[in-house]
Amino acid sequence: MTTLEIVLRLILASILGGLIGLERESLNRPAGFRTYTLVCIGSALAMIVSLEVYLEYHRTVTADPGRIAAQVISGIGFLGAGTIMREGATVKGLTTAAGLWGVACVGLAVGAGMYIPAVVGTILMLFVLIYFSRVENYFTGLRSFRGIVVQIDDQPGMMGSIGNALGEMGVSIKKINMNASDKEHEKLEVELLLDLPAEVRIEDVMTELAWVKGVSDINRLN
Repeated sequence: MTTLEIVLRLILASILGGLIGLERESLNRPAGFRTYTLVCIGSALAMIVSLEVYLEYHRTVTADPGRIAAQVISGIGFLGAGTIMREGATVKGLTTAAGLWGVACVGLAVGAGMYIPAVVGTILMLFVLIYFSRVENYFTGLRSFRGIVVQIDDQPGMMGSIGNALGEMGVSIKKINMNASDKEHEKLEVELLLDLPAEVRIEDVMTELAWVKGVSDINRLN
């Protein structure tokens, strides 16, 4: 493998990883442009080193050309785990973690000289990240279960008031999770999983809850 070819492979890896990283960066995810670029370059470099070591020593010792590169697949799990966060009843960052694993595989493909699979894989990953979210949101919109986060005053009777408001709309609460708010010590964040009647929209529920005394903020769960 010539020096020029090695340099071109690393440049291509930085471009492909950066493209996927830009999509994550645009959504303000835990791992973004620089992280994805570095992972892809590092994976490509690991594969290049693995191949070069094999070509250098395969005549004198038994060598496995994929041994070094194989550690990337397992090692990237530690980095991906750092992007996964549990917030109450929800877990966030799984898509970002999967993206890091995928971009590592792209880097390995580039390092191995498999340019077409690497480029096609990048295109498919971008397509999934950008367009599948719309499909997911469409089918999620067909479900009757909705999740919201309500910030309320930490005082007695608040959950009763919220329950009464929801009951009047025919909305039932399927799950509740309460956390102390990071913004103010006298506030609570309540995550609600709601079962909505077919004729009731989540926007109507949020509007109605906004009128409840002691409710300061309402957001939908992704």
